[in-house]
Amino acid sequence: MAAPFHRARSADQKEQRREAILAAARDLADRSGVARVSLGDIAAAVGLAKSNVLRYFGTREEVYLQLTMRAGTEWATAASAGLRSASGFLEVAGVLADAYADRPLYCDLTTHTETMLEHNVSVEALRVHKVWAIDMYWRVGRDIAAACPPLTDADGAALVMTASAFVAKLFPLTRPPATLRELYAREPAIARAFPPFRPTLQRMIAATAAGMPLVR
Repeated sequence: MAAPFHRARSADQKEQRREAILAAARDLADRSGVARVSLGDIAAAVGLAKSNVLRYFGTREEVYLQLTMRAGTEWATAASAGLRSASGFLEVAGVLADAYADRPLYCDLTTHTETMLEHNVSVEALRVHKVWAIDMYWRVGRDIAAACPPLTDADGAALVMTASAFVAKLFPLTRPPATLRELYAREPAIARAFPPFRPTLQRMIAATAAGMPLVR
């Protein structure tokens, strides 16, 4: 994606450039996975030098933290819409699992948030991300509690956080490297030990939700 102008001067041009950087980073992550995209890759895709990209985002990780918040907001909107017609632990878990399964990029970003994307970033970038995350947990958490009365708003917020931890463990299993795919092809019994993403995620979320009132 080539830059449409040599130097961004106006506020509108700067915003266009910022959006172009985010779009390039998203496209690269969709194709290759978040962990494999470098700052140089993003700069080349948008037609800029790395130093120019850093005028808009302090680091590569800050680019992907911004995308995490955008993708997470989309996830939360979809989850909240589905929760309005859900009832009970299993249906609530199904809505959350569907919202994740429909958004593989958000799953990939979630996998790397604490281990990669929250490193090498400014305090202010971390603050913005954490305030967003807390708000998102509670917003969806209230909708979970409304759909499943045994749960409190706090339970719902905790369930969202727990679901993201399950995603971080389960989602990488859906993208095994070439050598692991070869092993699975040779030995199906090993492959069967690693369950499919979406139904496993629903079951783990439902089990956690059902247990929350018992241990409150």
